[in-house]
Amino acid sequence: MTITPFFLELRSAYQSEIDDLTFDSEGRDVLGQRLADKRREINFLVHMMELSPEMVAVMFHRGFHFKLPGAMDHLLSLEADEFAEWGGLADAVELAPWAQDLAEVVLKQPGGEWFLAVAAGLEYMAGKPVAASAGQSEDDESEDDESSQEDGDDRPQGFDADEYGDGADDEKTRQEAGADWLVEQGFDRKD
Repeated sequence: MTITPFFLELRSAYQSEIDDLTFDSEGRDVLGQRLADKRREINFLVHMMELSPEMVAVMFHRGFHFKLPGAMDHLLSLEADEFAEWGGLADAVELAPWAQDLAEVVLKQPGGEWFLAVAAGLEYMAGKPVAASAGQSEDDESEDDESSQEDGDDRPQGFDADEYGDGADDEKTRQEAGADWLVEQGFDRKD
């Protein structure tokens, strides 16, 4: 699969945004709460769709079901100015009812169709470990696939954390990394 630099760069920013929203300063998983807060701010956030699509796209996290992966793979191979209208993806993507409500608000905005395609592409890539290694040699891809699986990034398409859960080891590792980062920023380590 070929992924354009546009999507590769946004994927990294999107993943960082999800990571930032996931845990509070005490290491508790607050992703659901923070996503709900963002979704309530949709009327403000739609004004940022073009400037920072990755920050707005997180509102749709876990809101897409991808029925035609081939159509999504094709989308990822397009440059930002080559996307088809959102209606062109209607057969490939199904929105959760709550996400459909958000999409209706987005589609009323200039660039709304473009943004929904970007959001769908970012969410599709978030569930695919190979997205991080696009454009690398086959040997590098195998290495990255193995390390992604070790990192827990090999979640099934349409991953639902409530259904599969995050392993306790993964949570502990993330908490330790968060604590280390806080110490680096000058905060005392919490015992």
